[in-house]
Amino acid sequence: STTEPTIRGSKEAFVETLRTNTSIIRRRIHDPRLRVEERTVGAIGRTFIAVVYIEGVAKDEVVQEVRDRIDRVSVDSIQGSGVLEEFIEDNPFSPFPTVLRTERVDRVVGALLEGRIAILTDGTPFTLIVPCNLFMFLSVPDDYFERFMIGSLLRLLRLFLFFIALLLPTFFVAAVTYHQEMIPTNLAISIAAQREGIPFPALVEAIILDVAFEILREATVRVPLVFGPAVSILGVLFLGQIAVQAGLVSPFMVITVSLTAIASLSCPIFSMGIAARMLRFVFLILGGTLGLYGAIWGFAALLIHLASLRSFGISY
Repeated sequence: STTEPTIRGSKEAFVETLRTNTSIIRRRIHDPRLRVEERTVGAIGRTFIAVVYIEGVAKDEVVQEVRDRIDRVSVDSIQGSGVLEEFIEDNPFSPFPTVLRTERVDRVVGALLEGRIAILTDGTPFTLIVPCNLFMFLSVPDDYFERFMIGSLLRLLRLFLFFIALLLPTFFVAAVTYHQEMIPTNLAISIAAQREGIPFPALVEAIILDVAFEILREATVRVPLVFGPAVSILGVLFLGQIAVQAGLVSPFMVITVSLTAIASLSCPIFSMGIAARMLRFVFLILGGTLGLYGAIWGFAALLIHLASLRSFGISY
């Protein structure tokens, strides 16, 4: 797997051929109750899709719901599992994914043994897993291959880093702008001294740095591999040393945004990391305009939204 590396997990990943992928699952699960139901989606492309589950372990009503949603898909062609995901997910307007996508065989096998359903699409190595919950997006196979205390601590660490990626710049901007009394005196004096001469308020400064990091991240992903290190070095020099020396941003803001960017990279599932990156700008605006009150009300609305989400009838 190139997108979900592990330390002690299997090095085996799915490929683009549906028949090979189903045979890999059958090689891992020898139970005769393993079911592979093939379907065809697309009036022109006629893409083959396999619904895989273990009869008696997966709930019958969830299996039937998966069948019904796939059968209702009316499109010319399905070029990948991501297209199918958009047709069958519960909440298309939510930033949080309700369908887990993975190319790791061990993650799919583990989900099948838990009573979940895997949807394989011909032509793509990424498999969809339903139903799923929030904590599945913050777990990796290494959590199960390590001792339980280590796995539990690492999962809690990723949960903590998810909230860091979501809220750290918001709290910093709110504290610097509206709640200076919450900062220790010596630290507040140091921050004020470093912000002397900065032409932008803290909110604008944070948004500029966040956008710059997103540009750098996107450029690093899309650029040819031979140019990747050069782009990274130029980006670090520009966003770090040169921007601070030019008086455009303060060192404390660079540290805050850098920690946030590193924390967002710790999310093992790419789609969940994107959700955190999107919502970070919303919380930044709330914290920069309304202070901690806006951040708290925004976080409460986020919790209410998460509690209302369902994935194929299962609470998120």
